[in-house]
Amino acid sequence: MPSFAPPSKIVGVGRNYPAHAREHGQAMPTEPLLFLKPPSALIADGEPIRLPPASAHVEHEGEIGVVIGRRLCRATAAAARDAIFGVTCVNDVTARDLQQRDSQWTRAKGFDTFCPVGPRVVPVDAGFALDTLQVCCRVNGELRQQGVAAEMAFSIPALLAYISEIMTLEPGDLVATGTPAGVGRLNPGDVVEVEIPMVGVLRNPVVRGQAAAADCG
Repeated sequence: MPSFAPPSKIVGVGRNYPAHAREHGQAMPTEPLLFLKPPSALIADGEPIRLPPASAHVEHEGEIGVVIGRRLCRATAAAARDAIFGVTCVNDVTARDLQQRDSQWTRAKGFDTFCPVGPRVVPVDAGFALDTLQVCCRVNGELRQQGVAAEMAFSIPALLAYISEIMTLEPGDLVATGTPAGVGRLNPGDVVEVEIPMVGVLRNPVVRGQAAAADCG
C-alpha cells in the first residue's frame, strides 16, 4: 500500500480537461463533476492492476493527485490552496464499458487495484505555481497522455473549495483532479506509467483476474 496513511476518501473529478471531454463526445460540465473511489482501490507503485472478469474494457487515466494537509470545510479557494500538503501521481483506472452501462460510476471506478498512487507525495509550498504541474501517461513505453494543470477547466484551488462545500476534506484525503486526453485500453502484460516530473514515475503492471478470496484479508 502507499507509504502514507490511507485517506478517509478519494474524490475524483470528471471531464476537467476539455480535450478529454471532446474525445468522448461529451459536453463540458458547468460545475465540477465529482465521483468517489473507495480507499480499498488503492495500490502502491509496483503493485499489479488486476483486470476484473466483470469488465471487457479497462482504461488508464493518468492524473495529478492532491493530498490534503488540513481540514477543509466550506473553504475559499485561497484557504483551500493553503491546505494542500502535496502532490502525487494517480492512475484513475476505469472499467469503461461498465461506466457507459451504469447510470453512475461507482462500479466502473471502484474495483480493488483501480487507484494506483505514488511513488511518493511531494510537499508544495505556498509559492509553488500549481498550474505548471505536468502529467503524462505511458503504456509499454508509448506516450498516451500528456497535460498540464493550466489546461484544467477548474483549477486545483477552485476544485478543493467546491468539494469542501459538499463534504469536509480531512488531512490525508486524496483528490484526483481529472485526466487529459488520450485515455486507452489496458491489457494483461502491459506496464502503465504515470509521471509528474517533480514526483517521479508511478509504474504498475497489468494482470488478468482479481485476487483470490483468501488474499482479500
